Amino acid sequence: MINNILEDVNYKEMVEEHIYEVIEYLINNDQEFSITVNIEGVSFNPEMPKSISKSFSKFTVFALANYTYESIILTEDNISFEAGFGSENFGSVVTVPLHAVFQIVVADSILFLNPTATVDKFFKKSKEVDDTLTHEERSRNAFSMNKKNKNLL
Repeated sequence: MINNILEDVNYKEMVEEHIYEVIEYLINNDQEFSITVNIEGVSFNPEMPKSISKSFSKFTVFALANYTYESIILTEDNISFEAGFGSENFGSVVTVPLHAVFQIVVADSILFLNPTATVDKFFKKSKEVDDTLTHEERSRNAFSMNKKNKNLL
């Protein structure tokens, strides 16, 4: 019966709100952190070269520290940040839907755990939606949804 809860869209939305609040709290308190994410929901701009993307496991950890931490944009739906990958430090903007955040870790301790990040049906739908928007539209939406950016518009 736990699947009835985990697959419930209302429960997923409640968890997304909580993830947003936890990440917002960490940002407001200048606390660097890591997130483990379901890679099926993640988008990269520019796209990752196959030589790098094939090294990602289904649940991949991103350390949000230093420049990556400073580049965070948090919206009600996503967290995005710039990061470098591989030995050539390939730069990309990583966009993670909040429901894809499986865990939030601070100083090697799990602060938050999200079991809805394991529900496959949520990622098939989010990929279809992501593909309908251009990168410019996603960027504009992400920028305008961040409360800190509203005064810049």
